[in-house]
Amino acid sequence: MKLRATRKGAIVSVLALALVASCGGRRDRTPIEDQTAEQIYRNAEYQLEVNRADDAAELFSEIERLYPYSELAKRALIMQAYAWHQDKKYEETRAAAQRYIDFYPADEDAAYAQYLLALSYYDQIDEVGRDQGLTFQALQALRVVIENYPDSEYADSAILKFDLAFNHLAAKEMEIGRYYHRRKHYTASINRFRAVVEQFQTTTHTPEALYRLVEAYVALGLFSEAQTAGAILGYNYQSTAWYDDAYTLLTGKGLRPELAGDNWLSQIYRQMVRGEWL
Repeated sequence: MKLRATRKGAIVSVLALALVASCGGRRDRTPIEDQTAEQIYRNAEYQLEVNRADDAAELFSEIERLYPYSELAKRALIMQAYAWHQDKKYEETRAAAQRYIDFYPADEDAAYAQYLLALSYYDQIDEVGRDQGLTFQALQALRVVIENYPDSEYADSAILKFDLAFNHLAAKEMEIGRYYHRRKHYTASINRFRAVVEQFQTTTHTPEALYRLVEAYVALGLFSEAQTAGAILGYNYQSTAWYDDAYTLLTGKGLRPELAGDNWLSQIYRQMVRGEWL
């Protein structure tokens, strides 16, 4: 990723390349304390260009240390966060990005700092089977980008990543629910599938969650709940294989997918019919 030179200075100038090339492609051998902020910054840019992000981050941090009140110090701080992220040093990314937000909350690059902070969590989201604490943190940080910087160039990307992370959490609930379901621990599985229906209803996992609820409630003999889950499934996802299977299961028991009884699913059904759900 290359950042615009006018804002984040990630594009290396010809002067910077010539300066470092004259040193044989290495850092300026002048002691760091004797270099100007501009010299250190150009060297840091070069380190990014040649894929030495860790060296670049260290050099950007030196500007912050040696020239804390210079204009380059502000630019170097956001570039430090960028370089740490390129090097997959996520804790360091968060620390630098958060300092930028704290020091320069009204600056135009504050949105980018917040986006980098969110990415430092998002990029660590692992396979579904792992702990989802980072997913929650990614969602919180992405929400800040979306709500505080809606007109920034990062808002659309943040929305997309928010939806993907949200879907990831639903997948975790489904995985655990299926685990209990296969072992016929239906009460435990229902709790997980209910969480998907109530909390993650905009994700791609909702149709299966409703079908699994039909299965679990039929197995427990709770037919009103099963019928109502089938009705919700039919109202929203009638063209899916999940509804076809639910319909076959219910009619095989002499039941129909329809609102029945007074339970948590019937409340959702009434809300959905009034247009207040999904």
